[in-house]
Amino acid sequence: MQTKPRHINEIYVTRAIAILGVLIVHATSYTIIDMKGTAYYGFYNAINTFFKYGTPTFILLSSFVLFYSYSARPLTGKLMASFYKRRMLYIILPYVLFSVMYFLYHYDVYATYLAQDEMLSEFFKRLMIGKASSHLYFVFISIQFYLMFPLFLWFFKKFPRWSIHAFWIGFLIQWAFVFSLEQGWVTVENRMSISLSYMAYYFTGVTLGMHFDKVERFFSATRDALRSKWGVWTALLWLAWAAAAFGHIYVQYLSRTGLAAPSQMTYQLFWNAHTYLSAFMLLQVSFVIYRKWAPWLVNTLMHLGVTSFGIYLLHLLVLNKYNTTFQTGDPVMYHLFIAGGFAVSLVVSWIVVGLVMKFIPGYWILFGAKPKRMPKKERTTETPVDNKGQRVSSSAP
Repeated sequence: MQTKPRHINEIYVTRAIAILGVLIVHATSYTIIDMKGTAYYGFYNAINTFFKYGTPTFILLSSFVLFYSYSARPLTGKLMASFYKRRMLYIILPYVLFSVMYFLYHYDVYATYLAQDEMLSEFFKRLMIGKASSHLYFVFISIQFYLMFPLFLWFFKKFPRWSIHAFWIGFLIQWAFVFSLEQGWVTVENRMSISLSYMAYYFTGVTLGMHFDKVERFFSATRDALRSKWGVWTALLWLAWAAAAFGHIYVQYLSRTGLAAPSQMTYQLFWNAHTYLSAFMLLQVSFVIYRKWAPWLVNTLMHLGVTSFGIYLLHLLVLNKYNTTFQTGDPVMYHLFIAGGFAVSLVVSWIVVGLVMKFIPGYWILFGAKPKRMPKKERTTETPVDNKGQRVSSSAP
């Protein structure tokens, strides 16, 4: 049986916050063009840039859960066969089916420049590079990582001392790739669809997954933890995160408005720092949310986290339909139109995925796996934790 992280509920909360970020970025994507030259451009640029933490956070979390789940188990052919079976059924199959859906949705566009006998080859080309829709690159790079996962798992199990250093090794690999692209030594299309662009996140998942017991007190952010050395690290994290987020927003603003032309290295630096630190910050926030917020609200967020993969796959169909159905030229109504796009894509996708998962036995074909039991916070008071940030059992009702 696959081992689950001790704080899987908090991870579901983090996934919920991450999917909200993804939806906000996509809902505001048109504003980067529509609002150019207006007084609102700075606001929409800030919103669109700030919430770019979503996909990188999903990447780090997926690696973290995998290494937590598999690193303590004997590495056998049976284990890897089970691993690939689950990826095939719950990740790759939904990816292929949604690639078909998005390709068919945009069929009329392809028909304007492709002959009928070219359609099938165009689909397979897009399927193999994660481009049947703009957001499916996330699943495509995840598949790349799954192909490398057994090798990484074998290495870090055989040389466990290196696992504590994995996070900075990931940075070296990622930035060697970025530097090679900048220097022209390597040429690739769609650099952000290549897993090497995210190795800092994947390898940080190695360190967290194999050594979470050493840092979970930091993420717990309890009063006791904040009064220890972890309080200093928390302050440094939040200060560095705020600076990186501001820098990322500013660099994007300069680039999008044409006021300056920051290099790709500069952009990558601020994007990497902002989104990387955001994943840590969101994990810490999720621990606090789980511990302190009302059960009904926490349970709502955890349900959103459970359904987040399905929502990720589906939401652009909903958003695209909304954007083509509702249009406005009124400056005031435009802001409501953008907010409505976010709300509709969230609510409709969430309802559809939730109902399918609940009532249709073969839900996994479209939306992937779900836990055998939905996570639930039962207590109506703050959950007691020890000085390591772990929940303490109690006989209280």
